[in-house]
Amino acid sequence: MSHAYHKDSEAISRLSEEQYRVTQKAGTEPAFNNAYWDNEEPGIYVDIVSGEPLFASINKYDSGTGWPTFTKPIESENVVEVRDSSLGMTGIEVRSTHGDSHLGHVFDDGPVEAGGLRYCMNSAALRFIRRDDLEREGYGEYRKMFEPQMGEGGGD
Repeated sequence: MSHAYHKDSEAISRLSEEQYRVTQKAGTEPAFNNAYWDNEEPGIYVDIVSGEPLFASINKYDSGTGWPTFTKPIESENVVEVRDSSLGMTGIEVRSTHGDSHLGHVFDDGPVEAGGLRYCMNSAALRFIRRDDLEREGYGEYRKMFEPQMGEGGGD
């Protein structure tokens, strides 16, 4: 990928209070009371600060936790996993590589058939790009993720 993603001070200045608390202060938004926990539209989720692509709707599932949850990142080099013991238990914090935004946590109790991981993210750290807007928003290379594969029937 040829994009140069980075922590953008202008983007940080535009964050809501909640987005700032989550991304810059490692906060957690309320479960079941956030923008994307039940979003079922096709598209990708990018870091609200840097714009780096993080997760895709094709890897999103309902974990019952009330936060947007994914089985894996779409670009593993755009996420960093850091040991975290701030919640009174040892967990793995997930941060964006280039934006250094706190995104959420990863757990090892996800769907076994999809690798066994549960990336539990904060909507406040993400911006959703609808499938139909990918090209216009500069993420056209991800459009192919939503196209039927050769030999598959159907489509949407």
